[in-house]
Amino acid sequence: MSGALLVQVDHPAPMVLRGGFSCEPGQLVALVGPSGAGKTSLLRVIAGLMVPAQARIQCGNAVWCDTQAGQWMPTSRRHVGMVFQNYALMPHLDALDNVALALLDLPLAQRRDKASAQLARVGIDAVHQQRKPQQLSGGQQQRVALARALVRDPQALLLDEPFSAVDQLTRQSLFELLAQCRQTLNIPIILVTHDLQEARQLADKLVVMDGGDILQEGSPAHIHRSPRNARVADLVGIHNRFHARWLGPGDQAHTARIEWLPQPDAQEGLVLQVRDKGKSIAAGQRVNWVIQGDGLSVRDAASSARESKPGLWTTQAMLHDIRHLGEMSLALIQVDRLPGVQVRLMLGGQQRQAYSVGQSLWLDIDPEWVHVMPVRGLG
Repeated sequence: MSGALLVQVDHPAPMVLRGGFSCEPGQLVALVGPSGAGKTSLLRVIAGLMVPAQARIQCGNAVWCDTQAGQWMPTSRRHVGMVFQNYALMPHLDALDNVALALLDLPLAQRRDKASAQLARVGIDAVHQQRKPQQLSGGQQQRVALARALVRDPQALLLDEPFSAVDQLTRQSLFELLAQCRQTLNIPIILVTHDLQEARQLADKLVVMDGGDILQEGSPAHIHRSPRNARVADLVGIHNRFHARWLGPGDQAHTARIEWLPQPDAQEGLVLQVRDKGKSIAAGQRVNWVIQGDGLSVRDAASSARESKPGLWTTQAMLHDIRHLGEMSLALIQVDRLPGVQVRLMLGGQQRQAYSVGQSLWLDIDPEWVHVMPVRGLG
């Protein structure tokens, strides 16, 4: 039985890697960030394919790497299953022998039996098991690669952008396959991806990386609601990020006031009362603030009273544009008293048919969903 995977690394050059995270058995952690963030390099350090300057990596009771203690376990002894972006299948071997190649310590007949059973579990039938990689589709090749990674009963599963080379329909079927496999896998699973939708759909936890630094670790819901800073907000695709000035305590206990600004250096804006989370912010300090769509709603200004529902903050706005995205529509809401400021809101069902471009609206904001982030330096 596998234990938790604990990673702490400090590698200065040539690719900077700094920070740490954990992954429990049965948990899927997604490493997310832009190209060059260090995601694949970190995966290589975990697998033992790259030697870090300083690191401690432990899986269960096994210490895979402890540079301070002079401990280093080679890849062959770490019992990791790894699925590469380009599949890395042997072109001269059929699917069955590609998987059996991971079992060279077993007799031939046992290797082939175990490989065949694992291929069947990932949806490769007996006919396709006899075919070489070039005779298989991209999705089938990826299933073979996954079978090869799992056939040795690994202590951890490492996935390096495994779905990036297949089309959307195939990708969805591979998502479902991975979800099925997870029901019987009680090992840590690390997924490298630059696809935020993929990460949100599959991961229990996100590790946000940029420039080799681990910026934040947490559940997708927590990071999207409470990003550590503006860079994290950008990297996880939070579009409703705005400028403000911290004004100090609010009218009620545990509240504060911010002035929503159209530009960072603007002198005047709209005062919004939010929940005070106990951060030490000086009056007058510049801040960013973000809000998810859960804390936003709109009403028709012609048919709705000025007063909003209790606890909500309301301002006048106009529907600047609406973009239909299948069963949902993206509404761009222009705030009347903040030139150039637009709020993005997803509308569904009958509500998206109720409004038209240019229509006057009331924009309701739930302060409980507002997350304030101090601007550091030039921020």
